[in-house]
Amino acid sequence: MTFKLAIIGRPNVGKSTLFNRLVGKRLALVDDTPGVTRDRRQATGSLGELGFEVIDTAGLEEAAGGSLEARMRAQTERAIEEADICLFMIDARAGVTPSDRFFTALLRKSGKPVILVANKSEGAAAQAGYLEAFSLGFGDPVPISAEHGQGLADLHDAMVEALGEERAFGEPANEDDDDEIVPGATGEGDEEDIDPNQPLRIAVIGRPNAGKSTLLNRLVGEDRLLTGPEAGITRDSISIEWQWKGRPIKLFDTAGLRKKAKVQEKLEKLSVADGLRAMQFAEIVVILFDATQPFEKQDLHIADLVIREGRAPVIALSKWDLVEDRQAALNEMHEKAERLLPQIKGLKLVPVSGVTGEGVDKLMQAVFEVYEAWNRRIATAGLNRWLDEVVQRHPPPAVSGRRIRIKYISQIKTRPPTFVAACSRPEALPDAYSRYMVNALRESFDLWGTPIRLHMRKGDNPYAGRARKR
Repeated sequence: MTFKLAIIGRPNVGKSTLFNRLVGKRLALVDDTPGVTRDRRQATGSLGELGFEVIDTAGLEEAAGGSLEARMRAQTERAIEEADICLFMIDARAGVTPSDRFFTALLRKSGKPVILVANKSEGAAAQAGYLEAFSLGFGDPVPISAEHGQGLADLHDAMVEALGEERAFGEPANEDDDDEIVPGATGEGDEEDIDPNQPLRIAVIGRPNAGKSTLLNRLVGEDRLLTGPEAGITRDSISIEWQWKGRPIKLFDTAGLRKKAKVQEKLEKLSVADGLRAMQFAEIVVILFDATQPFEKQDLHIADLVIREGRAPVIALSKWDLVEDRQAALNEMHEKAERLLPQIKGLKLVPVSGVTGEGVDKLMQAVFEVYEAWNRRIATAGLNRWLDEVVQRHPPPAVSGRRIRIKYISQIKTRPPTFVAACSRPEALPDAYSRYMVNALRESFDLWGTPIRLHMRKGDNPYAGRARKR
């Protein structure tokens, strides 16, 4: 990237709409409600031939220290420090407000180049606000409409003028950003080889206030995400690039998932949908259970959702520093995992604490162990030798007096391991026998802690369609 661009302004002036326009994807949640954005979001953007890193920020508000709004403002101030240039956005229809004037001084103190952007400038209603913007002292305001894409050519020229041509056109943009969350992404795709140079995508999901953002801040070693005692702080799915022992990682923080019946507001529905897309697009999903209240019904629902999606799950027992009798609690949780989540045998349970950092290395070790099993491929010859032993040890039952035969098995894909077995009567094979085969696959090929899909298909009948001889 040639430079970093931060979009600054009070709530509900259109910062996230412009962010989505610059990155070319609907990454940030957009709604008419003020204060939708809370964490700062960063992605690769472009405007004409300019390539840059663009940062979406929370709306600047005057607030007392310690409040949620004050912590949001601190995140925005951190974005200003990181940026090379700031876009100070106002709402041209509303005109210059006292809040706009208050934060003008903050931007001046930063010493960074500032471009004043008058958003929502389409139509005659914005003319008065546009003229009033001159009084802020940042030079000529750039009238744009982020929603309709108007005025972006003028914004391009203003950026080049503020930075200088050498700084603005330093290097071409890096367009390799396919691992961002795209609305509609399913996470199911063609099988791909493991490339150690590509970032491993890890999503952290769980109930509200389980400690997801606190854990991610501990992993990356900085206060990158907004945290606090309030439940439901995170709204967007925020991606963070990181490295663990030389391996590139892309972490996704998500909004807390409540029971579906309790999700009524439109904004929360958008947040939940964004979190679910992050889970579908990830390779590993760390499911955060509150160790002080583990295995709630919603926890089990979230885990089942991850398993049915075919993602590789790891359960992190958060807030472990608050647990007193740890060994007894851990034994009880392992027993509950076996009993309440029978879909996957050998689930990884890792006690962690985002406050003290306890268990973070063990969590990452478990992530890579599950990732390796999730990508494991087994040779067809070995699978069929295994099938002969399994069928001899416990033959399929006879249904309606007719024996069911399983002839051969092969693995058709990984991520998760998926197998197809040729069966004489797949519709009659009991589910219990399929579970027996799946558990035997886990035990024989070390596929613990990962979803396994086993499909039974009827083989072609070579005599089908032939006339019967008398």
